[in-house]
Amino acid sequence: MTTDHLTAAVRAFAEERDWQQFHTPKNLAMALAGEVGELLAEFQWLTPEEAGRVMADPDAGARVRAEIGDVMIYLTRLADVLGIDLVDAALTKLDEAATRYPVEQAKGSATKR
Repeated sequence: MTTDHLTAAVRAFAEERDWQQFHTPKNLAMALAGEVGELLAEFQWLTPEEAGRVMADPDAGARVRAEIGDVMIYLTRLADVLGIDLVDAALTKLDEAATRYPVEQAKGSATKR
């Protein structure tokens, strides 16, 4: 499935339920933040090593996968409502980051610029 197909599926889901009236950018951004918070909660008390292995645990992995699904759905819906192409926005940011963090200066460093 492409992002266009996902966008159409999420839009149809909302339209079938007459939820467009509630899907304002503010409401969707707040819902997205809430879902990101739920994703963060899955990692909150894990060590870095445990977090790296989270998908090996069937129960924890299923919860993480579900929360990432929720985040993707709300992000997709927000972008659709705002008329933003997610792939284009991400590629633009990646190009900007490549300029800001050239490989020869940023490789192996977590320093922000």
